[in-house]
Formats: sequence, C-alpha cells, structure tokens
Amino acid sequence: MGVELELAVVLLIVILGSSIFAVFELETALWRKLLRWLIVAGGTVGLYYGVGHWALALPLALAALGGTFHFVWCRRHGIHPLNATPREKYYELRGWTWPR
Repeated sequence: MGVELELAVVLLIVILGSSIFAVFELETALWRKLLRWLIVAGGTVGLYYGVGHWALALPLALAALGGTFHFVWCRRHGIHPLNATPREKYYELRGWTWPR
C-alpha cells in the first residue's frame, strides 16, 4: 500500500474531528478551517515521500496534542469539552460576539 494509508488516516481524522468539534468552530472563518486541513494533509503526504509510513505520526500526533490541549483549555476555563457549554462564556473566551 502506498500513500493511500496516509490519506485514509487524514480523512478519518478530518471526519471525526469535524463531527466531534464542529460546535467549537461555529464562528471560525472557512479559510482558516481549510488551511488547517490543507497543511495537515500536505505535510503528511510530503513526509510520506521522505520517511514512508512514519508520516502517519504527524496527523496522529497533531490529533493527540490538539485533543489534549482542547480538553485542558476547556476544563481550565469552565467549558464542557464536548458541548462547548455554557455557550455565552465560550463565545466570550474566543472573542466572538454572542448572537442576540
């Protein structure tokens, strides 16, 4: 199997990450979301041609680090790490305007 394995893992992370954490990205600009995934996918594919299947360490490590940071940050600020509640407090912490 070639680079397909890396692409499948990145796709799985994108699908799971987008589904689980979408509530946290409501006001994030589309270009930022797309750029994030282009960097992860491009970095993984680029690494594949240099280090082979060890390139899988990049998206897996980024997912583990990001998830850990997310849970710690949310707990530290009194936000539920899966529901983004209380929503008003979360918007305030992100610097977003709460819709009234």
